[in-house]
Amino acid sequence: MTSIVQAAVFDLGGVLIDWNPRYLYRKLLADDAAVETFLTEICSQEWNGEQDLGRSWSEAVESLAREHPDQRALIAAYRERWEEMLGGPMDESVALLAELRASGLPLFALSNWSAETFPIALSRYSFLSWFTGIVISGEVRLAKPDPRVFRHLLDRFRLDAASTVFVDDSRRNVEAAAELGMIAIEFRKAPQLRVELAALGVPLAKAARVG
Repeated sequence: MTSIVQAAVFDLGGVLIDWNPRYLYRKLLADDAAVETFLTEICSQEWNGEQDLGRSWSEAVESLAREHPDQRALIAAYRERWEEMLGGPMDESVALLAELRASGLPLFALSNWSAETFPIALSRYSFLSWFTGIVISGEVRLAKPDPRVFRHLLDRFRLDAASTVFVDDSRRNVEAAAELGMIAIEFRKAPQLRVELAALGVPLAKAARVG
């Protein structure tokens, strides 16, 4: 089977890298309920998303600390101890990425990530060097699911949407990519991704052994 896929684009967090602020805040707060309250009401996903769009961490911490002065130390820890939110690589997914690399398929990454913290990941995860190109939202000040960031990726690396597979664990991001004509796969687990890539004719060393 000849594959129409000429390139693959991967999300990073939740697909290849285990990142979760709970890893840090479970050390700092009394119980899981307090952690969930803090990450919902103070250092929320929306607040963190502004850093993914290019807001500086110093501005983010200071502005939020002015709103919640009694939480300043906990807010500051989000940046000062950010590395403690990183788990290990998601080994099965990275192994699959290695197979794609070995097959010669061009690999790219598109991730919502702060430009200030991404260098930490670059130094920690050697497999990030396997990508031909990486687009980080904080660097281009555009974030998924904004269609403009997908167009930036396609234009920058001269990729044809119809022959580019995009893998992300967010349904909104997958839907946005599909609307632009990309072959979009919602990531749940590495075995599921392997099956879906094999169905597209992407050459994988272990595809035949997956039931």
